[in-house]
This record gives sequence, C-alpha cells and structure tokens, in this order.
Amino acid sequence: MSAWPIAPADVERARERLLPHLPPTPLRSYPELDAAVGRAIRVVVKHENFQPTGAFKVRNGVSALTALPAETLLRGVVAATRGNHGLGLAWAGRRLGVPVTVCVPVGNNPEKNAAVRGLGARLVEEGRDYDESAAAAERLVREEGFHLVHSTNDPTVVAGAGTLTLEMLEEEPGIEALVYSVGGGSQAVGGLTVARARKPGVKVYAVQAAGASAIHDAWHLGRPVSKPSADTFADGLATRNTYPFTFGALREGLAGFVTATDAEIAAAVRLVLETTHTLVEGAGAAGLAGLLKLRDALAGKTVGIVLSGANIDRETLARVLTGEL
Repeated sequence: MSAWPIAPADVERARERLLPHLPPTPLRSYPELDAAVGRAIRVVVKHENFQPTGAFKVRNGVSALTALPAETLLRGVVAATRGNHGLGLAWAGRRLGVPVTVCVPVGNNPEKNAAVRGLGARLVEEGRDYDESAAAAERLVREEGFHLVHSTNDPTVVAGAGTLTLEMLEEEPGIEALVYSVGGGSQAVGGLTVARARKPGVKVYAVQAAGASAIHDAWHLGRPVSKPSADTFADGLATRNTYPFTFGALREGLAGFVTATDAEIAAAVRLVLETTHTLVEGAGAAGLAGLLKLRDALAGKTVGIVLSGANIDRETLARVLTGEL
C-alpha cells in the first residue's frame, strides 16, 4: 500500500459532502495560553470540542456515510469505538436515516455510552478494550451484513478528518507547525495530506499517551508494534496497535513523535480550561501536552493544535481538577 492512503482531492470532496451538515469550527488564539507555553510560541487553537457531538470525529462519520451507496446504507453500518467515533457515526446516522451499531468495551465511559444511545444507535458492549471491540464489530459484519466503518482504516474517514486542517490553513496561513494527538492516526494523516499539498513547509508532529504508545514506538523503530494493553485515562488514545492504513504516512510525513504521561495530559486539560475557558477530554488536550514537550524545538513559531474532543466524564474530570491524575 502507498504510504499516502488518501489524496488532497479526497479531502476536498469530503469537505463538499460535509458542508450541508457541519459548519467550520472556530480557530482562536489566547494570549494567556501563549504565555503559559512560552518560548515566544503563538498557539492557534482549533475548537473541535465545539462540534455537535463534542469531538472532531463527527467529521469522519458524516464523510463516511455520505460517501456510501444507498444499498449499503440500507443494510446499516457498524463501528468499534471508545466513544467519539461511535458518537460521530451515530450523529451522522440519525441525520441521514442510516441504522448504526456501535461496539464499545465493557466498562466504557458511561456518559459516552448514554450519548450514543441517545442518538438512536444500537450499543453493543463487548471486549476488554478497543481492539477487542473492533473484533466484535468485524463479527457483526459477517453475521448481520453491516458495512464496517473503521475509525482509522477507511479512506473516507481519514479524508473527513483532513477537513479540519484544511480549514485551519485557509483561515491562518501563517501556521508553521502542527501538533496532533494520535489514537489511530486519522487526524494526523488527514492533516499531513493537506499540509504537504497546501503548505509543504509546515512541520507536522504527533503525540501519543505514554501508556498507549504502540504507534509512537513503531514510528521510532521503523516497524509495526503491538502492545498487550493500553493504559491511559485519555480513552480516545487508548489503542495498542499500529494501523496499516495510517502508519506509512506517519512514518514518512511526521517531523517528530513524542509521548505524554497521563499527568502531563491532565495538566494540559487544566491549562485549556484556565486559558480558553472551554472543556476538553484527555485526548482533546494531548496536542497541547505534545506542544509543551516540543516547545524548545518550536520556539518562536506559530503552531496549530486541535482541541479534538470535550467528552470527559464527570468522575474523570473531578480527578483531573483535584490533581489526582
């Protein structure tokens, strides 16, 4: 497979499909955040935490469903998720009248589960983590004839994710670097695809949770890696494998790849709340946590980050705010 699983034209087509359903999200700067990051860095913040599902993955869901033929939509779709991919697909399914089944691990975020059900999707709780839920989704494809909308290994999903970077670079052409959080890599690979076409000089970096670092470790080793577990409160990053659809592009395109501990991600959640007065979940703040790790290398630059999701449950938020995490 080519290292680049999608083309810039795929992102442009995804944007056309998204326009009737999702307006562009705000792109903002905050002097208090710039001061906290330091090193004369100007931080440009993409507020995907303002999406109707609270996360960027609604782009992926709408992009995927609007690209499928009518006969496939009638059969229904299935996906595995820790929450936001399923929420995005459920929102798109309700809007477009498509039956959606969402597979989540046992013990998944209860508030995300309730939100998926509230959007009218069928929720299947199976497996100890995302990867085992993905196996359950694949079984339902065989047993019930659904179409699988994978959170990463799908060109329309990655193209949908790329639309957020398209908006960023059009609104703020002065961006010199981008830092993305990585769970499966759709956001980063979508961003890489857009950046190399629109502004090749932009350096793109990634950050992964230290307790779920398979893709980070694989990037540095130069070969796929699997982990026995994914241990992080940032459930949107809790994957333990590399993904063939995105790994080659990450290997080829990223300027650097770092990890952030749960304590560092929790500190970034608090910093977002203090400086932007908006809410983010762990995965949503990981881009900022990565920027803080990279700030010496990015001194003096205008850097774009994505607040990719806001769906933190009350119990976890309390632990973050009290400093328990």
